[in-house]
Amino acid sequence: MFESIGRSFALVKASWQILTEDRKLLVFPVLSGIATLVVVASFVLPLFLSGAVFGGAPAGKLPGIVYLFLFYVVCYFVAIFFNTGLITCVSAKLQGRDATVGEGLSNAARHLPAILAWAVIAATVGLILRIIGERSGLVGRIATAVVGGVWSLVTIFVVPVLVLEDRGVIGAVRESAALFRKTWGESVVGSVSLGLVFGAIVLLGAIGVVAAAVAGSLAVAALAVALFIILVAAVAVVSSAMHGIFVVALYHYARNGTVPGLFDRGLVEKAFVPKGPAFGAGNI
Repeated sequence: MFESIGRSFALVKASWQILTEDRKLLVFPVLSGIATLVVVASFVLPLFLSGAVFGGAPAGKLPGIVYLFLFYVVCYFVAIFFNTGLITCVSAKLQGRDATVGEGLSNAARHLPAILAWAVIAATVGLILRIIGERSGLVGRIATAVVGGVWSLVTIFVVPVLVLEDRGVIGAVRESAALFRKTWGESVVGSVSLGLVFGAIVLLGAIGVVAAAVAGSLAVAALAVALFIILVAAVAVVSSAMHGIFVVALYHYARNGTVPGLFDRGLVEKAFVPKGPAFGAGNI
């Protein structure tokens, strides 16, 4: 366990190094965040203006389900679109070529049909899990959370396969599952480690807010809350970029059995230990 934790910090450090060398990668999560805020506002404002309460529509009523489904689809579409641009630039970076933000966005635009199809599938799964979770007890909610986590891990390589191999969505899902079966880690270090590190940062920020509130100064507390909001936004942007970097690196390793030059070979190989047939010696 302690070795996995140590590798987690090392993997974060490697991803951070790439990010600091190519800071334009931050543009994609920033644009995704701005677009998502616009989408949320466009769906929420009509509900408020019409006197409805967001989420007030009964889950069992068709109009409420359709509205929520459309919201999910648009949100997923936005996230996948900009993630496609990020993956395009990261893949080029790992292969020694510098791709511009424009190239990333252009490549995302070329994959619009596939992005939309994947957004619909992801939204469908997400909505089904939400409805089941809301209608279930504690055990059911835990079960749906576990299923959702497994789904996220199994489909971790879908976007790289869509973008870098021009596969269809169904083929990409199958290929992602196959790659994941070959490369699931001791604790799926790549996905968990970034969450732990950035979660710890947010937790420290929250503790700072509580400490400021306890201090009794309204001005200090207000400043602490403002700084915390900025911290959360910054963490969301940086963690999204770093996760994209690591996923692309793992994709290259899972696909080719080779480690991108900007990553330490030992880190990637130890993070995801092949469980199926070993990669051939000629591919390493």
